[in-house]
Amino acid sequence: MTFSLTQRGTGRDLVLLHGYLSDKNAFAGLIPHLSKTYKVTALDFPGFGNAEPIGFGWSVGDYAAWLKGTLSALSIDRPLVIAHSFGARVAIKANCFEKLALTGCPGIVRHGLKYRVKVACYRLARKWKLSVADSFGSEEYKTLSPVMRESYKKIVNEDLRVAVSKVDRPILFLYGENDETTPVSMGKKLCKKAKDGNLVVLKGCGHFAFLDDPLSFLLQTDLFFQTSKR
Repeated sequence: MTFSLTQRGTGRDLVLLHGYLSDKNAFAGLIPHLSKTYKVTALDFPGFGNAEPIGFGWSVGDYAAWLKGTLSALSIDRPLVIAHSFGARVAIKANCFEKLALTGCPGIVRHGLKYRVKVACYRLARKWKLSVADSFGSEEYKTLSPVMRESYKKIVNEDLRVAVSKVDRPILFLYGENDETTPVSMGKKLCKKAKDGNLVVLKGCGHFAFLDDPLSFLLQTDLFFQTSKR
């Protein structure tokens, strides 16, 4: 098997999982520090970066199965993980890590009236065979190919509260206080479901907290990996 990855350092295995529409290079600024202590493996998920494209709309579960197979092929067993956004979804669903540092973690699905009205309008437009691709969906969604759009819909519509409750390892939830994509309120709900969860809010940061304030982010993850015990 071939994978698109970056590996640096020696020691305990630490896996880095990127967010949606991103790739392994998102962590380029963290790897020099992390690789002083850990053997760091940053992966491209299929469909992103330099990895192979997907042939159908993968779900979070499909990505989790791929990840577990990839780690096995690389002889990486129960590593630590730092995962951002979509990568955090996959890390939770894979449930194969010793400790999980999840930043900007989504996973709460709660559709209000505004969403239901939008879906009804979308379905009506489809019924009348109107062009809807440019009228509905997020800007992120509009950039995707048809296959990736199917995958995106499966991913964002899966609630992960049950999956989080099944993780029996320590989880550090890191959220930027100004994150509008995955707000702190979402982190509080996910942390409450976790068996061994802790929430840290990083001041002045948004959805990409590890880029907004890498020093504070690394201080929190270093402390977590070195002191959290089962």
